[in-house]
Amino acid sequence: MAQILAPSTQWQMRIAKSSTNACPMTAKMWNSLLFRQNKKGGTPKSAKFRVLAVKSENSTVNRLENLLNLDITPYTDSIIAEYIWIGGSGIDLRSKSRTISKPVEHPSELPKWNYDGSSTGQAPGEDSEVILYPQAIFRDPFRGGKNILVICDAYTPQGEPIPTNKRHRAAEIFSDPKVIAEVPWYGIEQEYTLLQTDVKWPLGWPVGGYPGPQGPYYCGAGADKSFGRDISDAHYKACLYAGINISGTNGEVMPGQWEYQVGPSVGIEAGDHIWASRYILERITEQAGVVLSLDPKPIEGDWNGAGCHTNYSTKSMREDGGFEIIKKAILNLSLCHKDHISAYGEGNERRLTGKHETASIESFSWGVANRGCSVRVGRETEKQGKGYLEDRRPASNMDPYVVTSLLAETTLLWQPTLEAEALAAQKLALKV
Repeated sequence: MAQILAPSTQWQMRIAKSSTNACPMTAKMWNSLLFRQNKKGGTPKSAKFRVLAVKSENSTVNRLENLLNLDITPYTDSIIAEYIWIGGSGIDLRSKSRTISKPVEHPSELPKWNYDGSSTGQAPGEDSEVILYPQAIFRDPFRGGKNILVICDAYTPQGEPIPTNKRHRAAEIFSDPKVIAEVPWYGIEQEYTLLQTDVKWPLGWPVGGYPGPQGPYYCGAGADKSFGRDISDAHYKACLYAGINISGTNGEVMPGQWEYQVGPSVGIEAGDHIWASRYILERITEQAGVVLSLDPKPIEGDWNGAGCHTNYSTKSMREDGGFEIIKKAILNLSLCHKDHISAYGEGNERRLTGKHETASIESFSWGVANRGCSVRVGRETEKQGKGYLEDRRPASNMDPYVVTSLLAETTLLWQPTLEAEALAAQKLALKV
């Protein structure tokens, strides 16, 4: 779990001036991520993966690697900006590159750009132009130097946000004076599953079969317990290089599943950092020849699903007497349970069954140190009388702009009727 301590001093809208001294993730580093299946005779009963060193001397790979690692700074002031946006499904990520004449420190220095929305499911063919607005910049761990990744949101040529642009509405909520005054912090736990490319079966699992039952894999070490650690570690370092506020990572309960934590982040920054971290993970798994899945229940049966637990606190919650504010927030969340569930990710009904450390999707519950509840409060928060809550309902494929802004809206801007509040408090045994 991400610990809610204090937000980083680096905001998503700026690039540290010391970034030119940082070392990019070179192509040689990615070579260690290439996993290949051992094949001895016909179809193997189990998929065993080993790390291969790519023979690059006097080879095409070596020549390509040299070009990828070319240092262009002595020859031009230009940089490469990778514009990143969310595609038509609301979960897929798209990107394209353009040359910028000089290094930049703020997204306002970057031009808007257009793309063909008919090819991403976001516009009709007869009126296909969609406009990208740069919103946040990060150092590019793939190209290094002063090159950047640019998180964008999408608008019509008339300046209206397109339906898949959830950032626009989130920014409006986080700009509300009541929300600004409460300085909302988020710590997001992003779970994901690594799949073998051709068979779309979890990494390290026998093809068409199953590993031993859950138990030894969570935070485990060893070739028979940990599958994909190089990918997790490469992603961790690449995020730190980029300036993403990543705070930790660990192997998860289901083999082939991992988690990383981003935060504490303030307001809209939480969504920008999660989307940037997802993009970097997609690129790393692409180079490793492994498929990234954010499906909330990739394997049916007695296996844990994949969530995106969201830790949340406000200024009032973090101050003395904050536990009472937390309980009031939980009460509001209980009254809006269905609205939140509908916005917390597709396929979540397959995950929120009341089993495998989840609450039932049908009802709202809360508890102290109870991972089978909709919302969990930590022992330390109860003891100190202040702290944060953990919303355990969001699925791994949730949109962080939607989840973070909805938490702020429900707990800070929405007010239930006194009658509804009293009934909910009685049902939840909350003395508010």
